Amino acid sequence: MSLEENKAIVRKVTEALSRQDLSSLDDSVSPNYINHTYQFQNLEDLKQYYSRLYGGFPDWHETIEDIVAEGDKVWVLITYTGTHRGEYRGLAPNGKKHTVVGVVIYRIVSSRVVEAWVVEDTLDSLKQLGAIEYTEKGKKLFPDK
Repeated sequence: MSLEENKAIVRKVTEALSRQDLSSLDDSVSPNYINHTYQFQNLEDLKQYYSRLYGGFPDWHETIEDIVAEGDKVWVLITYTGTHRGEYRGLAPNGKKHTVVGVVIYRIVSSRVVEAWVVEDTLDSLKQLGAIEYTEKGKKLFPDK
């Protein structure tokens, strides 16, 4: 596969996730897909995760800000957005727009994503969800948060 073909596969997966079209992942993600960050062991784990995510954020959207490919890997700088309108991970909806920036590294084999690693700002995500709050000291140190 060429680097451009690998990037196209990642774009296709990202677009499917934004459309909430989990069935189309069957063509682009290996049944034996592994996500090292979230401990997914197969494609069904990925689909179940996104089904729960869509329940909490019905307008979930993923935007690729930048994309780089080398060998069998594709790196994306990605922005996730959605409005917290349903329960998510036991947290009641707060009605607020949720935005998280992350980097995802995908490994592509035979035109399918077989592995992924995700690095994202989990602390900010939990704060946006209302799961954590800064202490008084934290509010002074980070007044814009």
